[in-house]
Amino acid sequence: MKSIRLTIALLAAAIILPTACTQKPAAPRVAEVTNPLPMKFGDPFMLHASDGRYYMYGTSLGDGFEAYVSDSLTDWTPLGQVYKGGAETQWNKDCFWAPEVYERDGKYYLFYSSNARENPNNEEENFQIGVAVADSPAGPFTDLYERPVFTAPYPVIDANVLFDDASGKTYLYFSRCCYKHPVESEIAAKAREEGRYDNIEESWVYGVELAPDFSGIIGEPVALLAPPTKLDDVQSEWESRTVTAGEAPRRWTEGSYIFRHGDDYYIMYSANAFFGSHYAVGYAKSKSPLGPFEKAANNPVLSAKGNVAGTGHNMVITMPDSSLYTVYHGRMADNPEDRVVLIDRIEISPEGILTVTGPSTEPQKIAY
Repeated sequence: MKSIRLTIALLAAAIILPTACTQKPAAPRVAEVTNPLPMKFGDPFMLHASDGRYYMYGTSLGDGFEAYVSDSLTDWTPLGQVYKGGAETQWNKDCFWAPEVYERDGKYYLFYSSNARENPNNEEENFQIGVAVADSPAGPFTDLYERPVFTAPYPVIDANVLFDDASGKTYLYFSRCCYKHPVESEIAAKAREEGRYDNIEESWVYGVELAPDFSGIIGEPVALLAPPTKLDDVQSEWESRTVTAGEAPRRWTEGSYIFRHGDDYYIMYSANAFFGSHYAVGYAKSKSPLGPFEKAANNPVLSAKGNVAGTGHNMVITMPDSSLYTVYHGRMADNPEDRVVLIDRIEISPEGILTVTGPSTEPQKIAY
């Protein structure tokens, strides 16, 4: 009797199991997204959190940061202010810029830059990098330490963090500000000869290992990217447009974002004045998180096009279907005063050449 029952059970399983295994997977969710997105701020950062929702943070408030949330990439709900700084008891004072939020071990960490309250030399630019923590991507975020992550001897902005699976290490990237950083180059010499400017200040991108608990840095920061020094450098023309257009005596290298693709590390960066129409994005590649990096011959990969200008300070996000997108800010021709948020597809060829299919203003389908 037992053998008959076992035979019947096995036959039933043979009938049921194939049916269950051949069930079709759920169709991927696809959104039709049109630029610009509804929020108006600079330096956008989009997080796909473990709750399945998308969160957008950016530069817009004088005393902290606000955020938006979306279930579909099309409809965004404002969450209000998720981090508030500038109180007398806090290390930071004003100028809250460039938030980036990372999810680690059930916590959410917000890296940002701000003017430090402690300013013994009364510097006009006194930016440092801080980190705040929350239990939810919607905040509220509070400072992890009541001090900057580290104290740089010059103003620094635009924090970006790489959790490198290859080495198991964490790296911090930032931009040294142009402030009090005049640099000699053929571009600076030409500007003097033409009577434009006496000196050209520059901002450079640095990288350094970050302590796992974000309490400080390990070793000394390494200069990774700087504006070109030679007039015949293929990067000179596009990275010097702010100077050649007479907008400012500065050349920027800022808003960096690093990610790994295959065996290469790609670092994207913005050049020219963030307040001008020449703001644009290029990239460089390396086999190591701390370089050396080689700038790409096809730079800039994101610049003014159609009725969109001032494109810059981008980040990169991998969607559930493994496609790459970049989120960045720009300015629309019909409202150049406001910075708006845009998203466009990134393609990387088998040869490792990165391109951006933007800035676009036509509807695009994005799997989310």
